[in-house]
Amino acid sequence: MSVDELQLERLRQTLQADDYRLDVDVQDAGAAVTIVAGPDACEECLVPKPLMQSMLAPVLGVEPASITLTYPTDGQ
Repeated sequence: MSVDELQLERLRQTLQADDYRLDVDVQDAGAAVTIVAGPDACEECLVPKPLMQSMLAPVLGVEPASITLTYPTDGQ
């Protein structure tokens, strides 16, 4: 399992353009990913979770199902 740091940085920059922060914690068998909204975040700009997981999987070197993804709207 290896993280593609260049692609990860590109994803971070893309999300930052819509006022989101991407936090990633890669573990042995998967990854915990949290997307945090800033005050000017575009709520409609985030893709559905399954699509985001499929985008993150090759970048993080893990299977999409092994990514625990938390969106800003979770828990509301």
